[in-house]
Amino acid sequence: MPLSKHIILGVHITDRLQQVESVQRLLTEYGCSIRTRLGLHEANDGSCSPNGLLILEMTDDEKSADQLAAKLNAVKGVEVKKLVFDHPAANKKS
Repeated sequence: MPLSKHIILGVHITDRLQQVESVQRLLTEYGCSIRTRLGLHEANDGSCSPNGLLILEMTDDEKSADQLAAKLNAVKGVEVKKLVFDHPAANKKS
């Protein structure tokens, strides 16, 4: 069955080394609701930026996405933004 919507969570982490344990625990807890996970951070000549960005494509269970976003937002130094793209054709009933 096709997804009825795409739910994307953008997760900005301001100090990756400090938040890694809390963030990873939450990602594991909601692992079955995450379809795709992409991590981005600046790296050059042997050093990494302390900031990071995660892009999470969630299943179309908006309740789980909202719960994960709220728990991540509660972690100091973590900010979450949500994007939702509806698929009207998938939502039509035949």
